[in-house]
Amino acid sequence: MFIQRNKKINKECGFTMIEMIVSVAVFFLIIGIVSNIFVSTLRGQARTLAFQELLDQVGFTTEYMGRSIRMAVKATDTSCLSSAGLNYEKTNTGGGGGIKFLDYGGNCIEFYLDSNDNTLKKKKNSEPSLSLTSPSLEVISFNIGPSGTWDDADLEQPRITMFLEVRGTRGAKLENQPIVKIQTMISQRNPDFPGF
Repeated sequence: MFIQRNKKINKECGFTMIEMIVSVAVFFLIIGIVSNIFVSTLRGQARTLAFQELLDQVGFTTEYMGRSIRMAVKATDTSCLSSAGLNYEKTNTGGGGGIKFLDYGGNCIEFYLDSNDNTLKKKKNSEPSLSLTSPSLEVISFNIGPSGTWDDADLEQPRITMFLEVRGTRGAKLENQPIVKIQTMISQRNPDFPGF
């Protein structure tokens, strides 16, 4: 009698093959869902970090250029700009457009988009150009305008509207990279009115 009771208990405690298959399938389904959520979260975090890095670099570049443009002075001769009396002049150095001006130290400064490597560059006097953007960025467009207030012909304060469109190039496919578009207006610090 004791032996039969143990056999009965053992039969009731075991799992059938179907129960094992169902439990393993549910386990792998849950693991798959959790893994998918984890991978999606990592991708989202990587995209957010890439966007933040892009914003940091573009912010630094626009601030640097804005500070220089703000401190421009009127050209008194044609050593830098094409005519005396101009504050700024549009250029096409590098094939991507740019701006040239005379800074308060008497240096001829030019910011331009180099279409060969899609980077913003700075040229000072006749020195070699320096890149303002890192290789992990692609400058899609760089536009400067309007040029109507950059001379002595009016009593308006010279101002620049700068438009910059930049995309990150590091990591994922290019079409998945974040794009930043920035438009800002910069006015010359010193008044440009007769008598000043």
